[in-house]
Amino acid sequence: MSVTPRPAIPPTGPASRREILARSGALGAGIVFTGALTELFTGTAAARSLGHTGYGPLVPDPDGLLDLPAGFRYRVLSREGDPLRSGEGPVPSNHDGMAAFPVRRGRGAVHLVRNHENRADGRVPVTPVEGLTYDPAGRGGCTALTLDSRDRVLSERIALAGTAVNCAGGPTPWHTWLTCEETEDRAGTNGYTKDHGFIFEVDPADPHRTGAVPLTAMGRFQHEAIAVDPRRGVVYETEDAFDKPFGLFYRFLPEKPLGGTGSLRAGGRLQAMRVPGVPDLSTVRETGAAFDGVEWADVPDPLATATPIRFQDFGPGGITHAQKLEGCYWGGRSVYFVSSFARSAQGSAADHHGQIWRYEPERRRLTLVIVFGPDTDVRLPGESPDNICLAPSGGLMVCEDGNGAQHVYGVTRRGEVYAMARGRQNIGTPEEPEWGEFAGVTFSPDGETMYVNCYTPGTTFAVTGPWRG
Repeated sequence: MSVTPRPAIPPTGPASRREILARSGALGAGIVFTGALTELFTGTAAARSLGHTGYGPLVPDPDGLLDLPAGFRYRVLSREGDPLRSGEGPVPSNHDGMAAFPVRRGRGAVHLVRNHENRADGRVPVTPVEGLTYDPAGRGGCTALTLDSRDRVLSERIALAGTAVNCAGGPTPWHTWLTCEETEDRAGTNGYTKDHGFIFEVDPADPHRTGAVPLTAMGRFQHEAIAVDPRRGVVYETEDAFDKPFGLFYRFLPEKPLGGTGSLRAGGRLQAMRVPGVPDLSTVRETGAAFDGVEWADVPDPLATATPIRFQDFGPGGITHAQKLEGCYWGGRSVYFVSSFARSAQGSAADHHGQIWRYEPERRRLTLVIVFGPDTDVRLPGESPDNICLAPSGGLMVCEDGNGAQHVYGVTRRGEVYAMARGRQNIGTPEEPEWGEFAGVTFSPDGETMYVNCYTPGTTFAVTGPWRG
């Protein structure tokens, strides 16, 4: 297939190359976008009410937990080490990816499913629970919270145990959570009794309904996030590989698409994206650059029984790699995915501090929508996009994963960056302070509450206020 470079897509609203961050309350944040941000909102609910400005400067929190703009407030829903309300041990550590689901007949009540990215040395492990534990040696997993319409915690329980390095994942159209293991550890490594590197399905309303069953046909690799095409049932998957050969972007073609809870266990075909002539996505620098004729190659060995998938032979034409593929979500008729950064010193073909890509299945077209530096004001390599979600009030919410102070940033339709939240929990020392990253940003189904995690110390916040919608 031919690869046709296309001119930059004209934005429907201005998106400046260098934004004056002081005007948006994010002076010194070091995050600047180039590209047409309106691409991200086409066909989504957010397109009907796009944000145009921020919410003003952050107000220091007298309790030293979370700074927010004036008029906003937070509630601490859960903290690591506190007793789970179910009595199943303590709240596990390393709060990561998360999603919110409506409670059936709940009148505004919400289910939250939260990942715990515990490795073999995780501080507070997920307590093994009968019927919900995959590998007794695994310390990761998920917890589920049920909240009433005022964000008061009604229940908190183990939803999955015995997994490892549960990083991100994504919701399904049938209101379950797919949690992803970001590891390729085999049985016998770190004391594990089973192979790891799989996706598991979690029913937030009834975790015993889904149990602890690995969806092996979806591949065994360093999973990060997923997004489901709600019309076709195709599941897109990102691979977060820090070292060469870098990760791949996958799609899973299920035997029972959109079959509901448990249907993914029926299996399917796992494929990896090939952009002809583009072996490394980091080499694409201009926003709006598009490539037609994207191909999908069958993965030779999805279980990686002998060789990790990204090392496998995909035949003539090879396969397309990218460093640090992380966030993934569906919007309109496209899937979007994030490359958090690329560093030539670590083997990437070029440098950047974040890319957001759009793939249109109907056109088989891949487009670079947004670039974060390094030819902008970005200075610290860690200040890159990680978890991203569309805000019902318009624009994006982006979790920062970098050095120094940690923020949740908003991005307006005009490309302006503003600070929405700043973490105040110092996990370092007074002389050398350090703050835990944010993760798992998501919104309640009614758009009235933003939920977000602080990774360390594990804390889940509910943020309410004058969201513009």
